[in-house]
Order: sequence, then structure tokens, then C-alpha cells
Amino acid sequence: MKNHPPAHAAGRFTFPGTGITVNRMGFGAMQLAGPHVFGEPADPDEARSVLREALALGVDHIDTSDFYGPHVTNRLIREALYPYPAGLTLVTKIGAWRDDKGGWILDRSPEFLRKSVEDNLERLGLEQMAIVNLRMEGPGDDIAAPMQTMRQLQEDGLIAHIGVSTVDAAQVKIARDIAPVVCVQNHYNLVHRDDDALIDALAADGIAYVPYFPLGGFTPLQTEELSRVAEELGRTPQAVALAWLLQRSPNILLIPGTSRRSHLHDNISAAGLSLSDAHIGRLDAIAGMS
Repeated sequence: MKNHPPAHAAGRFTFPGTGITVNRMGFGAMQLAGPHVFGEPADPDEARSVLREALALGVDHIDTSDFYGPHVTNRLIREALYPYPAGLTLVTKIGAWRDDKGGWILDRSPEFLRKSVEDNLERLGLEQMAIVNLRMEGPGDDIAAPMQTMRQLQEDGLIAHIGVSTVDAAQVKIARDIAPVVCVQNHYNLVHRDDDALIDALAADGIAYVPYFPLGGFTPLQTEELSRVAEELGRTPQAVALAWLLQRSPNILLIPGTSRRSHLHDNISAAGLSLSDAHIGRLDAIAGMS
């Protein structure tokens, strides 16, 4: 990765009340599983190499879940990285499972949430998860009951800190009234901007915001203006879209995923890309065009 700054070039972030500090450019393990996040990867050796290369490039925050595969990404992480280096923060997500056809089934019963944490711990080879995100279904979904379970899991020592995912501002408030929340993980990127106000509110309280699908997810970002800006900068549209997120707010942590080292290098390179005010203005306007 010659001439490309490492992950720490984007700066560092400390999760509130945790003592955990990470580089803002992290890695999402979801794409290490097979197609549609189901089954085994086509090239397991490359998947493990991606994980090792991510750490070599300065990544110290990996987002995973036992329902990726299922069980595939956690197994790969352990095979590639165990025993884990000091300072590596592994974050998982619970509240769903995969059926034998690859369907996503949501389940936030107390028994299932506890079993999910225990399964993550076993497969990752850990005694406690640093951060666990509670995956909700979206606005209006009752978060109070599962948050009580999360608090109990924290009190039992299985979880050090709690995050929430796929939530709105009202759900975040309810969750924070029950237990401290150190991060929010929602769908957000250059063209999907529904959480602008939530990001600013969380930033004021020092709470991390971790956008999933930062590059569009299963439908990659494609806009003419993004491509034009990228061409002017001599960078890929993906790197520019990630750089925009890093400059959007200091509480944004990125977890772009890939199953190829070449794509990993390009993603990490965004940590050192500084966008001008003019370019940011043009990129900001894309949401209004979509």
C-alpha cells in the first residue's frame, strides 16, 4: 500500500466511558462470508489474508456477527488473528439468526440474546465482548425489553459495553435511559442521509455513529457527481465516499468490508484523503439529487 496512509491517518475515537480508543477507519467482516452473507467464502485463504492485512494497515476495530455465514466470519477471525493482539476491539451484533435457506429471522427474546452472546464468545475465543450491538427492526420497534436483557448481560459480565443498531432517535433515548449506549450503528452513506440530525445529536454527547452500508451495501453507490469528483482527485469513487463520511462528523467510525486485499487497500486509503470545501459541497448536494 505504497503512498497510502494507514488507518490511523483518519484520527482516533474513544468510546464514551469505556477507555476503548480505536482508529476511526475500521473493518466490517460481513463480506468475508459467502454470497449474500451466507455460507463459506469462495477463497477462505484470501479472507484470512484480508483480516491480517487489515491489522497490518492499522485497523484495530473489527465489526462482526455470529449470524454472518452463519458462524463463518467469527470462525475466520479466530483462525486468522487468535491470539488477538493488544488493542484490537471486536464488536458483534445480536438479535437475529439465519435459517437454512439464508433468510434473516429477528429474535430478541431474553433467551436468544443470551445464547447469541455466549455463541459469539465461544466462537471468537473470548470471555467478554467489548461491545455488543442490539439489532432492532427499525423505528417503532419496542427496544425497552431487549435493552433490559442487554443490561443484565452487562451486569453478568458477558458484555462490557452496549450499542444499538437500526434505530431512530426515540429508540436511542429509551435505550440510554436503561443503560449507557456507546455507539449507534445505522444505514447511512452519501446518498442515504436520514440520520443527519441523529449523528449531530450523538456527536454532541460523544457517542460513536457507525454507518453500515457506507458504500451502498448490496447496491453499490453510483452517482455521476461522485464519479466526477473522484476523477478530479485521481481516486476511486469508493475512497471518496468514505472520505466524505470521515469528514462528515468526528464521531463517525467506518467499517467498510471487502473480501479482497486490493479493495481493502483502496478503502483504507480514504483515511488519508482530505476533501476540499468545494468538493464536500458538491458531494453534500448528491442527496438532494437522488
